[in-house]
Amino acid sequence: MTSSTIPDGAMPMKQHIAIFTTASLPWMTGTAVNPLFRAAFLAKNGDREVTLVIPWLSLKDQELVYPNKITFCSPAEQEAYVRGWLEERLYFSAWFNIKFYPAKFSKDMRSILPVGDLTEIIPNEEADVAVLEEPEHLTWYHHGRRWKTKFRKVIGVVHTNYLEYVKREKNGQVIAFFLKPANTWVTRIYCHKIIRLSAATQDLPRSIVCNVHGVNPKFLEVGKVKLGQLQKGEVAFTKGIYYIGKMVWNKGYKELLQLLSKHQSKLTDLQVDLYGNGEDSDQVRQSAEKLSLIVKVYPGRDHADPLFHEYKVFLNPSTTDVVCTTTAEALAMGKIVICANHPSNEFFKQFPNCHIYNNEDEFVKLTLNALDEEPAPLIDEVRHKLSWEAATERFIEAAELNKIPEEKPPSTTKPALLKSLSTHKLKKSMEEISTYLHQAVSGLEVARRAFGAVPKSLKPDEQQCEELGLVLSKRKQAMHL
Repeated sequence: MTSSTIPDGAMPMKQHIAIFTTASLPWMTGTAVNPLFRAAFLAKNGDREVTLVIPWLSLKDQELVYPNKITFCSPAEQEAYVRGWLEERLYFSAWFNIKFYPAKFSKDMRSILPVGDLTEIIPNEEADVAVLEEPEHLTWYHHGRRWKTKFRKVIGVVHTNYLEYVKREKNGQVIAFFLKPANTWVTRIYCHKIIRLSAATQDLPRSIVCNVHGVNPKFLEVGKVKLGQLQKGEVAFTKGIYYIGKMVWNKGYKELLQLLSKHQSKLTDLQVDLYGNGEDSDQVRQSAEKLSLIVKVYPGRDHADPLFHEYKVFLNPSTTDVVCTTTAEALAMGKIVICANHPSNEFFKQFPNCHIYNNEDEFVKLTLNALDEEPAPLIDEVRHKLSWEAATERFIEAAELNKIPEEKPPSTTKPALLKSLSTHKLKKSMEEISTYLHQAVSGLEVARRAFGAVPKSLKPDEQQCEELGLVLSKRKQAMHL
């Protein structure tokens, strides 16, 4: 099959797009924030029906995941929180649906994992396009209807460099050896196309590299204000250097503190402020206190907080990100960004305020110079590239949402046609066998546990069904127990 672009206004009916993601506010992580904005901007013009599908955690798991002791008694209460947060940051009314799927938090993986068959969340009559934010994460343990059977088109958006993360854990090289083919397997059988935000991620079947993320419009507004101050000759920034991110070692804190420690003599009187919440907060604070430099550690905050408007330099040495959201936000606010020469930062190299270092000496030089210089003006063209409008345009093109299949011209010769049909049938049969195998393995509790699934996550439990208003038959209860 080939594709052709639909002329403006020629689409016979609205597309239904269901965006499934692995996290939700108030957890301020990329897979909570970015899919939320994607849903809003895809639905902005009203020519698409969009549903955002997010995880629902029972109270005990909420207490482990959500910051500042925020919890919700019902999905409706959490939906109100999510919509309220979004409305404060948008300049238009976002009309899209929000649905919840049952999920549990894995302490070992530090991730939210789905429970049951996620495809059931969307009615058959609305099953058109599915966007899987973190497709490998959503399909590792999937047991239910095949995604590509339920939906006409399944697009995966790869957010996380899982191989890099696991390599930093105990027995990481061994785990990564098995994880790499597992990611390839599940994305091949469940997705029609994969969008990798950067080349920092694993190469996957039928994938392209394209950054389809934008920044919260509020950050661009801050950038406009700062540009105006600079043009008037006013002091736009009154503070120096900072970094914000989830406070776990593999989010760049280890690299940053090592660089600061090794070059303390060259960075005399430098002050760096770190903001974040996470499992390694105490260890990060202890390591910072050992430095002769002034490195202060603070609890995490929303990056849009006015507190951050006055900082001039954003320092991000992380090499585990795919495309760092906070780096984009800092650029949007008109700041100077200093980051490593790494595939995850390739998109940012086009911006004049992004300064890339290749080695430790360059890191020191760029850091010191940044404190003495002013950022380049954030002109409209540059600002647009960072916006969600531009990101949505890139997503629509990369996912080919405006294209419809058309009949492939018949082969000129019968042998060629037979060969083509034979190859297609063979590939389809192999994929069906592969899907059947995955379904068989993912349906066994012993196998699920062996590969890291949360215990008894094949079906939602009674509490989750009650909270989400799901029907749990006696037969399913027996299977769960």
